[in-house]
Amino acid sequence: MTEPSELVQLVENLSQARVLCVGDLMLDRFVHGSVDRISPEAPIPILQINNEISMPGGAGNVVRNLAALGANVRFITALGNDSAGKELSVLLNSFDRVDPVLVVDTGRTTSIKTRYLAGNQQILRADQESTEALAPELADTLLSEARRALKDSDLVVLSDYGKGVLSSDLIQGVIEGAREAGKPVIVDPKGHDYARYQGADLITPNLTELEGATHLPVTNDDEVIAAAQKLIEDHDLSAVLATRSKDGMTLVAKDGEVTHLAAEAREVFDVSGAGDTVVATLGAAMCVEKDLARAAKLANIAAGIVVGKVGTAVAYAKDVIVELHHQEISSAEAKVLTLEQALDQVGLWRRRKIQVGFTNGCFDLLHPGHVSLLAQAKDGCNRLIVGLNSDASVTRLKGEDRPIQSEASRAAVLASLASVDMVVIFSEDTPIELIKAIQPDVLVKGADYSVDEVVGSDVVQSYGGRILLADLEDGHSTTATIKRMAQ
Repeated sequence: MTEPSELVQLVENLSQARVLCVGDLMLDRFVHGSVDRISPEAPIPILQINNEISMPGGAGNVVRNLAALGANVRFITALGNDSAGKELSVLLNSFDRVDPVLVVDTGRTTSIKTRYLAGNQQILRADQESTEALAPELADTLLSEARRALKDSDLVVLSDYGKGVLSSDLIQGVIEGAREAGKPVIVDPKGHDYARYQGADLITPNLTELEGATHLPVTNDDEVIAAAQKLIEDHDLSAVLATRSKDGMTLVAKDGEVTHLAAEAREVFDVSGAGDTVVATLGAAMCVEKDLARAAKLANIAAGIVVGKVGTAVAYAKDVIVELHHQEISSAEAKVLTLEQALDQVGLWRRRKIQVGFTNGCFDLLHPGHVSLLAQAKDGCNRLIVGLNSDASVTRLKGEDRPIQSEASRAAVLASLASVDMVVIFSEDTPIELIKAIQPDVLVKGADYSVDEVVGSDVVQSYGGRILLADLEDGHSTTATIKRMAQ
C-alpha cells in the first residue's frame, strides 16, 4: 500500500520531469455573469456579463496542468493566423517551465470554446473550430520538431481532441520515434479508431470512449477490465487507465495486473478538464516514478482536486501535497490552510450557500474568554475562519517577549476547537487584506470594539455583510495571565 508520505516525495520530485506534449490546441473562454430575468424576445435567460477569462484549452490545458505540477514541458502544436492564435501564443509564452513550438497554419481557424456561466452554472457553450487535417508539409514539420525534442524529454503525451493536428501518420511517427529513443508514450484518445494509437505505452479512455472503441459493455469492474484487455491485445498497448467518473479509475496492465482506484473527490462542481489533469499528472509522475500504479494513484488524487473547482482548473503541486497531508494528519491540523487553499475552500462553501464568518487575533494563550468569543462567532455563521497573527506580527504588536507560543502551536490549538472550521495565518499587523480576499458574510470582534473600530468593517458592509460584536467574559486577558505567571 502506498503511503501518502511516499506520494508527497513523488510530487516534490516532479520538477525533474521533462515532458514532450503534442496535440490539439484551443482557446477556452469563460464568460461569467448573472441571470436576473428572461428575455422578452424569446424564452431564454439574459446573462449580465461581469467578466471574461481566457486560457489555453485542449492539449493546452494538459500543458497548464503539467506546469502547475512543476514539470518542464516542450509543447508542439499548430494554430491559426488569427486573434485567438495570437492570444494563445502570448498565454503559452507567459508560463514558466513551458517551451512552446507553435506552427502557424495560415488557412486554419484557431478553435475556440466559449462557455457562458451564470454564477457557477454553465448555461451555454459556443464552439468555433477547425477539424480538418493539417497540410502534409505542416504535419511533417510537427513530426520533425517532435523527433528533435525527444532527446531532451523523458516522456511523450499525445493529447488528441480530434481537431486535425494529430493525424494517424503523425501519431505513429511520434510513437515510433519515442520507441527508438526508449521514451514512453501516453495517449489521451479521441474517437473510436484506436488503431492510430498502436504501440503506445498507456492510453486513458473514459468509459464512453472505452465502450466505443471495443464495442463491449463497461457497466462493472469485470467488464471494464475485459474491455481494457481487448484494447491492449488489439493495439499492442502496455497498459490502459480507464477513468470511470464517480467510480474512480481502473488501471489494467499488459501482464494482467489490475488496480482499482476509488474516486477521491469530496464534492464535484465541474468535470471540465479532469481528463487533462489525469494525463498530465500521469505524464509528470511517470518521468520520475517506475511504479505505474503509484503514478495512477497520484493522478486520481489530482483529478479529485480539479473537479471540486469551477472551469478547466488545474491541480497545483501544493494542492496535491496539501491533500496528501490531509490524508495522514489529524482533522485539526487539516484546518490550518494557506490563503490560496482557504480561498478554494471558501469557494466550495459558497457554492453550497454556506455562510462564512471571520474573526482574528493573536490567541497567544487560549483562555475562556477566547473560547466564548469563538463560540459566539460560530453561532453567527455556518463556517468560522480564524485569522491568526504570525509570530513576527505578534512581536510587532505586543513586544519582543511575545508570542509565548509559536504560530504553529497557536494554530493547532485553535484548530482543535469544534467552533473553528479554518485557521489562516497572516503576517501583516491587521487582517484587512485577508478580509478583502475572503469577503466573509459575518465579521466578528469582541464588544470592547465599536463597529467603526473593527478592522475591515467598512469592507464587509460595502457588499452587504454584517458585523457581530461578541460579549466578553469578564476577568480574562492574555496579558493579565502572563503577568500573573511572572509573579
